[in-house]
Amino acid sequence: MPLGSLMQGGPHPDTPGVTIASPRTYELFGAVFFAGRRDRAFTRLAGLSGAGRGDRVLDVGCGTGYLTRRMAAQVGPDGAVTGVDPSPPVLAHARGRKRRPGSAPCTYREGIAEALDLPDASFDTVVTSLMLHHLPEGLRLPALREMRRVLRPGGRLLVAEFRPPNSHLGRLLVHGGTAHAMAHNRVDVLDGLVADAGLEVSGHGDVRPWLYYVQARRAEE
Repeated sequence: MPLGSLMQGGPHPDTPGVTIASPRTYELFGAVFFAGRRDRAFTRLAGLSGAGRGDRVLDVGCGTGYLTRRMAAQVGPDGAVTGVDPSPPVLAHARGRKRRPGSAPCTYREGIAEALDLPDASFDTVVTSLMLHHLPEGLRLPALREMRRVLRPGGRLLVAEFRPPNSHLGRLLVHGGTAHAMAHNRVDVLDGLVADAGLEVSGHGDVRPWLYYVQARRAEE
């Protein structure tokens, strides 16, 4: 059984997407999988988001709050960061973590990516990392449209997803250690999905060792 399967929770009443049941296992997996480079990678993602001091930020599928806390450091004490996730255990874990000095306060709430219970145009920046592959393919575009909806005109979106290895052997190792959805993750379609959600793609690239990101903006209206 792939290690990724050991972290997954049972069916959620509000979404067919995969949820994380064991936050401590998830954190251990992240530490091992990124081989000591997790903090560097996610700190870079926070910078790539384009969020500025004092921004209101939403982290969709925040999990244990790893990126959420780095976004809080990015926007500083005058900002505000909200993390949304469908899993109560990981939200409880996130709430129990200390924020760094000089960071924005973090608020965590239960919710699903494809139907965010948040007002229109209420955030300056929306980020999501390693979340879309947990959703069935048919829900990924609706989730991205929800992220656009809660962005203010001119606001920024950063989507980061797992980039599978190019080699066949590498994919077999990932499949054995995680799950099919990660071993065959179609990051090549991510730019198109973001554009189809009504956002203007402004950049993309890789963050070593495993991440592909897309930067986008909601057009001014």
